[in-house]
Amino acid sequence: MTESRSAGEKALAGKVALVTGATRGGGRAIAVELGRAGATVYVTGRTTRGAVSEVGRPAETVEQTAELVTAAGGEGVAVIVDHLQAGQVRELVARIERDHGRLDILVNAIWGGDHLVGYGRAVKMWEFDLDKAQRMHQLGVETRCITSHYALPLMIRRPGGLVVEITDGTEEFNHENYRAPFYFDLAKYSLFRMVKGLSEELQEYGCTALGLTPGWMRTEAMLDTLGVTEENWRDGCKADPDFAMSETPLFVARAVTSLATDPDVARYNGSSLSAGPLAKEYGFTDADGSTPDPARYFTDLFRTGQRPDPDDYR
Repeated sequence: MTESRSAGEKALAGKVALVTGATRGGGRAIAVELGRAGATVYVTGRTTRGAVSEVGRPAETVEQTAELVTAAGGEGVAVIVDHLQAGQVRELVARIERDHGRLDILVNAIWGGDHLVGYGRAVKMWEFDLDKAQRMHQLGVETRCITSHYALPLMIRRPGGLVVEITDGTEEFNHENYRAPFYFDLAKYSLFRMVKGLSEELQEYGCTALGLTPGWMRTEAMLDTLGVTEENWRDGCKADPDFAMSETPLFVARAVTSLATDPDVARYNGSSLSAGPLAKEYGFTDADGSTPDPARYFTDLFRTGQRPDPDDYR
């Protein structure tokens, strides 16, 4: 395939992407948007029509995600993978190699550890359940290391590859704000060192690695937690006024697609990015036409101790 394209051809036509942790939330939305841009997207997860992961949400499956990718105009390929199992990841990459001989985009969106965190509990690191602590590290860090170990040798065969590590906050924000409990903070902050290391090691091959954070996503699980739907999501602000800064998973998905179609994306190698500022640079919006910037909102909230007007940050 030549890199020149006729007018109207999808920007990622001919490209192959792998989105891990794509069963729901941001991972699903990213996969669908990459498909909308014309990519073939391999989507992985542990919840299928025949099995449910420890997250315990049977309604969202990896097969559904693949079908949504295809319906959007790409080619979705569902692969059931536990990314802690090296053999399963090795076979996944071997399949991509057999099918296409290339990998252009790797988006690591794996997490699935919210049920282990116990948000709001003042538990010291030595009091925290060690089994849950180790599981958080496995889900949030080891999965990504194993995946990159097998996927990157395929990616570096061609210059222009892109690795996106989906993070929870920017490096600057996480550096300045401790996010208890200890093991959650450690798992999330480790990703910034991962991006730094990958950016150094991939650069000579003409590939780019970066970190990207969404804001407060209105995922399926978050909407359920607050007892609202996407149609009446603002009712969730009664329980938490900061929910006014939330965004749909589409917002970070559009950020990923904008990066993946940017011929000069290498300028971001090693960077920690946020979807809000990227929306202003690339000109995309959330589903409602707004451009929420929760990173700036929460920075000002923590800095001043006063809750800003959310409308000033959309």
